[in-house]
Amino acid sequence: MLATPARTPGALPEDGRTWAYEVKWDGMRLLASTAGGRTRLASRTERDVTGAFPDLAGLTAAGEDLLLDGEVVALDAAGRPSFGVLAPRLGLSGARAAAAARSTPVVYVVFDLLRADGRDLLAEPLRARRAVLEPLAARWEGLDVGGAALQLSPVFDHGADVLAATRAQGLEGGVAKRWDSPYRPGERSPAWVKAAHRAARTVVVGGWRPQEGTRDRVGALLVGAPDADGRLVYLGRVGSGIGPRAAAHLAPRLRPLARDASPFATDVPAVDARDAVWVEPALLAEVRSLGSTTGGRLRQPSYVGLREDAEPDVVDAATVEAAAAASAQERPGRWRR
Repeated sequence: MLATPARTPGALPEDGRTWAYEVKWDGMRLLASTAGGRTRLASRTERDVTGAFPDLAGLTAAGEDLLLDGEVVALDAAGRPSFGVLAPRLGLSGARAAAAARSTPVVYVVFDLLRADGRDLLAEPLRARRAVLEPLAARWEGLDVGGAALQLSPVFDHGADVLAATRAQGLEGGVAKRWDSPYRPGERSPAWVKAAHRAARTVVVGGWRPQEGTRDRVGALLVGAPDADGRLVYLGRVGSGIGPRAAAHLAPRLRPLARDASPFATDVPAVDARDAVWVEPALLAEVRSLGSTTGGRLRQPSYVGLREDAEPDVVDAATVEAAAAASAQERPGRWRR
């Protein structure tokens, strides 16, 4: 079940009798099943990612035949959840995943319970699901699940307080959930509403540019998103956030995807396309930005990490029109596909 963006940016619906409020965790969404005495982890796109998190292999100790919904997070140097810290662990398996589990420990923050002891809770309202989850979670303190920590996502009474506290602490934002809402798998529901302090989105990588003075070191990504017809619309160049570690992680993922022509259906400005290496649009990345410009481009985007667990956010018709208008203005001297 997915949340819809708040109608008013930076605000959540305010009614503590109707809504429950939680922190919006900056990590990777995971469904965890403990059926049959075996832990299985699935991403938001239903991809099996059990091998990437050997430190959660002991989740069966949390309870028999559970289906948990939550976010796996890794903490930065300041103790804040950071997808950028977590990202290098995604896609690993075997010995590499075990080594990453030791160097980058995670916390699985659980916020919902979809099955308990074989009882399907999907049709139950959130209040009833939490009534089953909270006594269960009370026994998790100090529980060894394989190396990772396990905790319950707390619920608060006031959305404004959650947003104020998360902003002050440098956290991602907040989520409001209707107490009477059943769980709708795969649905982006108005019964769950999210508000982030800095807009995050999943984009498609269509090319990259080397750092100045180099030919093979990644300096910036050229990114886009599909429109309603599946055409890849160019959204801009992302260089902020790509330091030495990120560049080293990106290079081996990008090289095998090289292609001769741009995958974007819209024009790429000459200033962005200069020295570009085009790639098959197979990699997804998370970027943070201050929204979009009037030309439909990301404003001050920053790279966070590659995403293995999501699908790209589709651009709306207004963004497509803005991108087309920007391309028309850039037409003199522009690069052509």
